[in-house]
Amino acid sequence: MITNIKTLQVIAAAGLFAGCAATQSTKMKQTVSANVTEKVESKYTGPKRRVGVVDFENKTAYGQNRLGGAAADILITELAKTGKFIVVERDKLNKLMEEQKLGATGVVDSNTAAQMGKVLGLNAIVTGAISNFGVNTTGSDYLITQSKRQSAQTTVDIRVVDAETGQVLYADSGKGEAKSATGQFLGMGTRGGYNEGLEGDALRAAISQLVENITSQINKRPWSCRVADVDGSTVYIDAGMESGMENDLKLMIFKLGKEIRSPSTGLVIGRTEEKLGEMAIIEVMEGMSKGQMKGAARMPSNGDLARLVQ
Repeated sequence: MITNIKTLQVIAAAGLFAGCAATQSTKMKQTVSANVTEKVESKYTGPKRRVGVVDFENKTAYGQNRLGGAAADILITELAKTGKFIVVERDKLNKLMEEQKLGATGVVDSNTAAQMGKVLGLNAIVTGAISNFGVNTTGSDYLITQSKRQSAQTTVDIRVVDAETGQVLYADSGKGEAKSATGQFLGMGTRGGYNEGLEGDALRAAISQLVENITSQINKRPWSCRVADVDGSTVYIDAGMESGMENDLKLMIFKLGKEIRSPSTGLVIGRTEEKLGEMAIIEVMEGMSKGQMKGAARMPSNGDLARLVQ
């Protein structure tokens, strides 16, 4: 009988101790915009788009030196996992912005987007802001047990900008939350300090729910790249094997002209275009492709736009 009582005591203590072990959960919450952006089902399976992700602006008083970069890194990872994009390294974007004094205020406007798109051959630029971030810690301390519960909540705003026109293609907000719990029983278990991993989990929960729509909004736009060089009737473009280019693909070449702005808002709504002619891909290489112009009114030059003929 005594043995049975001891066994029950051990089982009870083990159960209580298990309840004090560290646990963690992450939750995506529905978007917090007044109007949720309608999802776009994109069936496009052609060449990959080149996308740049700029460090997010941190509008909160929390984690000034790390949250913006962490949010950008998470989005880069999530976009790369889709297999539909070539995501330009953050270092290249940051260096370009510093060299040309772009985005000094943390905002990518139409002029900034157009310059970055032309220099780096981007189709779209994704930027955003962390508009809210909060942490909360609660706990209890009894004679034989101690517990601590921590949570982090964040709201992230995202904008996708067309690098050709500077127009905003997609804007939305997402909210994420991450929680963890630790505890001790009779001095055994986990005595947790602040769990910094909650920051990344909350950001990932907020950003991940928007990736599907980001992907669809970018992919519904016509695919394009830039002319890198011209040699006689041969044109080199800045898209190759990694983009999924193939021989015999047809592209139309355009020379972009002045910006067209809305008279009411002052925002760029497009650019004038001059159609130069059609080219066909004849050789695909690493990082670039070679094509031949057919019946061009005049030959293109470095920086001109090449759109896929669909």
